[in-house]
Order: sequence, then structure tokens, then C-alpha cells
Amino acid sequence: MANVIVIGAQWGDEGKGKITDLLSRSADVVVRSQGGVNAGHTVVVDGQTFKLHLIPSGILYPDKECIIGSGTVIDPQVVIEEIEQLKALKVSVDNLKISQTAHVTMPYHRSIDRASEERRGNYKIGTTGRGIGPTYADKSERTGIRVLDLMDSTRLREKLEWTINYKNVILEKLYNLPPLDSEEVITEYLEYAEYLRPHVIDSSLKVYQAVQEKKNILFEGAQGTLLDLDHGTYPYVTSSNPIAGGACVGAGIGPTIIDRVIGVAKAYTTRVGEGPFPTELVGEIGEILGNRGAEFGTTTGRRRRCGWFDAVIGRYAVRINGLDCLAITKLDVLDTLEEIKVCVAYEIDGKMCHHFPSNVGEFAHCKSVYKTLPGWQQDTTDCQTLEDLPSEALNYLKFLAELMEVPIAIVSLGPSRDQTIIVEDPIHGPKRALLDANGAPVTSN
Repeated sequence: MANVIVIGAQWGDEGKGKITDLLSRSADVVVRSQGGVNAGHTVVVDGQTFKLHLIPSGILYPDKECIIGSGTVIDPQVVIEEIEQLKALKVSVDNLKISQTAHVTMPYHRSIDRASEERRGNYKIGTTGRGIGPTYADKSERTGIRVLDLMDSTRLREKLEWTINYKNVILEKLYNLPPLDSEEVITEYLEYAEYLRPHVIDSSLKVYQAVQEKKNILFEGAQGTLLDLDHGTYPYVTSSNPIAGGACVGAGIGPTIIDRVIGVAKAYTTRVGEGPFPTELVGEIGEILGNRGAEFGTTTGRRRRCGWFDAVIGRYAVRINGLDCLAITKLDVLDTLEEIKVCVAYEIDGKMCHHFPSNVGEFAHCKSVYKTLPGWQQDTTDCQTLEDLPSEALNYLKFLAELMEVPIAIVSLGPSRDQTIIVEDPIHGPKRALLDANGAPVTSN
């Protein structure tokens, strides 16, 4: 039995959807612990692409229990759309469960999010405009609507009549937007409630029971470490905690039940939205990475900014999350390059820095210090084992493992399930039986 957290080790969009899909094969329960529809996982199965925003990737396996935990924020309309899309593709959603204590994104959250971002002008954060920040803000302010409120029409009406009147003042007076009709909103969300009612449960209890029954549990994160509200590049962050500790809070379990934490990182780095990005490539190579990697956001379609692999933020992710191992994705995107650079340190005002600076002002002035490695200029998409990889590609992976000081468990070489080298199953295999910094298996626990 193993309980595993999968998190993003960069700024999100690392390919966690594919990795969680692969690991779900060995899991009994898959839990989504935080974030909202601002996240997106793309999974390719038998040539068919599934784009999921809230429903855990494990739903593509009919025998897995999939839980949307209390740390998430739920947009009922989007959940229902995803359920209907999955049904149309003959994917069962019978095992989908939704936490009764998860908070709900309302129409006024989306309106305020978009209007607030527009008002920021040059100081915009780069939100998706999906209402995530305002939903979490209401949660913290203790004025939020939870899924359990949707299940009680009397309570929902009482709460929304007051809340919508209050939010209308903000919409009209601050943003010059039309007010919402409280009766229309209440009617709409009561219809959502009836559709979702069969899926609503006490998710913390459900997860605890799975622990007691010695089931394998996979905790699926959204976004990435550098977007963490407390430990990311604030204020250019999300409104939740995508780090490993956040998975425990969002799922409603204690940290002692966690056996392993897997970090997912691209073989290069990307970022969506605003904020500093020391290794960003503006020019031909950045275009090559973006085009070969199909770097467009699952949720917004925005083009991602691309840059070289940043080992400084990588080591930070190892430290903040307590990573046991790494999954490196999109190695194949580098196949055509003659040489590849890796950021090994920063230079700040003439001084070398090997640690991520928590001051975003300092981070904005970081200059990347690079190590240049030879490229392999060979197609790796059909490689099935480490031995199939060109020597330069294997050396690149060894170098990353050495810099990050954690072994590599999985190497992804394309979007499909079969375009993956699994060095060792992180759920069923020995805890450290993985690719180490020298490219050799490590078998000690």
C-alpha cells in the first residue's frame, strides 16, 4: 500500500495530467485536493484527448474512486459539463465524489475577477478570469457558499439573498457593472444541486476509510510549486496551496499517512501569465519549444512563455515539498536542439545565488547562470527504456537528477500513455529504486 502526492515542481502545466493518469493504474482512490477550473489536465488515451479541469484524471479508469476534495473550489456548471462530456465519450462517472465542504464559485466571483484584473492595468496578475481568487477570498472571509449549502434550498436562499445584494453593491458602485438577479442565480444553482446531489459526500471521511482499508491513494495537485499562495512568486500566484502540504489540508487527512511525494517537471520551463521568469527565451528557441511542446493553456488557450530548465526553482520545489523523486516530461521537445542550457544558479547584483529568493523584487533582477550541454538531435518519442535513449539525452537526465538531488522515476516522451519510460513504479516499487544522479538504479529504502 502506498499513498502518493503528485505535485508540479515549476509554475504548473508540467504534464501532471499524464503522470496522474499513469499512476492511477496502480491507485484505488484518486483525490483532487485544491484549485478550481483555473487548472487543466490534458490526457491522451488511445489517440483520444481528454481535457479535465476539476474531475480527477483517474476517472478514465472505471474501477477508481475519484474525489474532488474540500480544498478545491467548485464551479458546478463546469463540473456538469465535464460529466456530460465524459458520458458522451462512454466514460463512467459513477465513482465521482464531491466534497460537501468544498466552496462554490458563483457568478459574482467571475464578474469581480475579470473586472478586478482589468482595473489593475500594468499591475495585472494574469488570472484566468474564472472567479477562483474571489471564491477563495470569500472562503477566508467566511462568507462563502459551500456544496452543502447547495443541498439545502432554504439555507441557500437565505445566504444568497444577502450575499448577492452585498456583491451587487460592489459590481455596480466599484466596477460599473449590472447587478445580478438573486432569484435567477438561486434557481440556477438549485438546478445544479439536484444534478450533483448523488455525487456529494463527506470526502474526508471517505479518504480516511480508504486509508483504514489499506488502499492505494493518489493525491492529484493542480498548478505548481511556484504558484503557491504562501511559497510562490507572490503576488503572481494562485489562491491556494499547490505544494505537498496543501494536499493534506485539501483532502482532509494527516501528513503521517503520506508515503511518497512525486514532483513533475518539464525538461525545460514554462510559465503562463505575469511575473518574473529568469530563464525565459524570447526568440527562435523559445518559439521552437512552444511549437513543439504545444504550449497553450488547457483552460485559457493562452500561449505559455518558454525557457530553459531552471534547477534553482527545481531545488526549491524539492525542499518545499519534500520530494522523493521526479517525473520529467516533454523530453522529446528538446530533440532537435544542437545544444541545451540549464540554469544552475542566479546572479543578483553581481553576487552568485544558489537558492530561490523569496523577495519577488530580487527574483525579477536575477540573471541566470547556465551550464551548456550537447543536444542529441534524434527522435526519442519511440524510446521504451533508458537504454533506448541517445547517450546525450541520458546524460541530460543524469545532470538534472544531480542538480535536483533526487532520483528520476518517470520520463515522458510524448502525450500518449505508451510514450513513457517508467524506471520504477513509485506506488508499488521500493521507495528509492529509481534513476539516481549517475543513471543507475538505487534499491535502498
